[in-house]
Amino acid sequence: MMHRDSWTLRALVLGLGLLWSLPAAALNVGLGPPPPSVDRRTPQAAVQGFLAAAHRGDYTLAAHYLDLDYIPRAQQAERGVKLARALKFVLDRKLPVNVGALSTAPEGDPANERYDQLGTIPLQGNNVPIRVQRVPSEGGLVWVFNESTMRQVDPLFAEYGPRLVGFLPAFFFNDTVLGLEPWQWLGLLVMVLGSLGLSVLLERLVLALARRVARWTRFTWEDDVVSSGKGPVKLLTFSALLAVGTLLLRLPRPAQGFFMRVAYSLSVVALAWAVLRILHVSVAFVQSRVSSEMKDATRARSVSTQLVVLRAIFEVATYVIAAALLLIQFEVVRNVGVSLLASAGIAGLVLGLAAQKSIGTLLAGIQLSITQPISIGDTLITEGEYGTVEKITLTYVVLRTWDQRRLVIPIVQFLDKPFQNWSKGNPEMLGPVILQVDYQTDIDALRAELRRILENEGKAMWDGRVASVVVMDVLDRTLTVRALVSVSDFSTLFDLRALVREKLVAFLRAHPLWLPVTRTEARPFPPPELESAQLSASPDAPPRPPRA
Repeated sequence: MMHRDSWTLRALVLGLGLLWSLPAAALNVGLGPPPPSVDRRTPQAAVQGFLAAAHRGDYTLAAHYLDLDYIPRAQQAERGVKLARALKFVLDRKLPVNVGALSTAPEGDPANERYDQLGTIPLQGNNVPIRVQRVPSEGGLVWVFNESTMRQVDPLFAEYGPRLVGFLPAFFFNDTVLGLEPWQWLGLLVMVLGSLGLSVLLERLVLALARRVARWTRFTWEDDVVSSGKGPVKLLTFSALLAVGTLLLRLPRPAQGFFMRVAYSLSVVALAWAVLRILHVSVAFVQSRVSSEMKDATRARSVSTQLVVLRAIFEVATYVIAAALLLIQFEVVRNVGVSLLASAGIAGLVLGLAAQKSIGTLLAGIQLSITQPISIGDTLITEGEYGTVEKITLTYVVLRTWDQRRLVIPIVQFLDKPFQNWSKGNPEMLGPVILQVDYQTDIDALRAELRRILENEGKAMWDGRVASVVVMDVLDRTLTVRALVSVSDFSTLFDLRALVREKLVAFLRAHPLWLPVTRTEARPFPPPELESAQLSASPDAPPRPPRA
């Protein structure tokens, strides 16, 4: 009995040794031997190789990274191509794979050497795990997507795959171009063209409805706002249709993210465009109402200036907010900006100092719009120039001079330096006319002539308040005479002064003795006896030396 048991044990050991020495069965025999480029030694290499081949459209090569032994060998080639395409589609749509997080060791993750899991995908209330597993194959152990994952690929593709393109020929599904299959490119083309046409139609319908509603009011502002929506409404509608259309096409996550960012950017641009147009229409409407209903011209100019400056402020704010919303969607730019602000203290200080003047100029523009030292249409004298304020921005003021030149002045100058604003307060003003006359001039006659000039030639400009002539100064040869006149509107002061100056000069020409002259007087030299007598009569006079 013992002898029989020993022989049985020997036969069992010999049989196990023979089984161990036999080569392992080949994996996926129906696919044929894998090409040399197939690398399945590690989980990371297997997943990376599968994704690279699938995104190139080489689903035949990608099938070698799948465990297809549960499928009959005769069907493995055909089913492997379809399963590789379906798995690629599902992974791109629902599970962004972080290849760098997978194990690079042939043994896999030491915490779990059985498999390496990429993640889970929800399916009918359950989470389907997506795993790669080390299985025996001819020549050793290799990593492939395991059997349990492959059995769930068809249900996952039925849930998340395209449903409306089954009628297309197989050509549209057998290859990829730039990561997208031909049917997806065709869908993009149809979707973009359809979105453009539909956005034009929706814009017309929305604006027509808005115009009908705007007619219910007696104001014209709503009509102008509705008209300004042509363009922004179309762009906003197109961006919404683009986002919805790309979602229906079930694009891969990278492509879907790109088109979503394009749609987001277009929507931000459309909203900013609409805000700028509404600002322009609103300012124009208020300015027209102010100019037509406000009787005080000075107040009307002040309100117009405030509107222009406030519009400039809101426009700058709109541009800044729109640019921030566009940049914030890009994580690279956002992280770089945060890192620069957080770590580069010196660079931030330099930028702050460099922008100090610009920020000060903007604040000066805001302060100018609030304090209103100048307004559009005001008459100023600054830097020795006389002119009218034509334009006010946040950084400079344009002054139209009397000779039609345009003087551009930094806005901070009106806060730092004194200037004359003839439009502030009462428009009444006094103007002097300075003349040089002889000592023999009859000042009362000049006063009477000034009164005559103002009551006749200057009647249309003189307001009747002031008409005086005074002697301002006495020089060695002439008198300085000032004729002072008054006007109710400073815009006529220059013309009145020129008229008075011209007429008074003509009046002086009619009296030549009143014109400035240079006088000389010749006196005889006194005789020596008289000179000596005069000197001796003076007790303080020094002794005079005798004549030679």
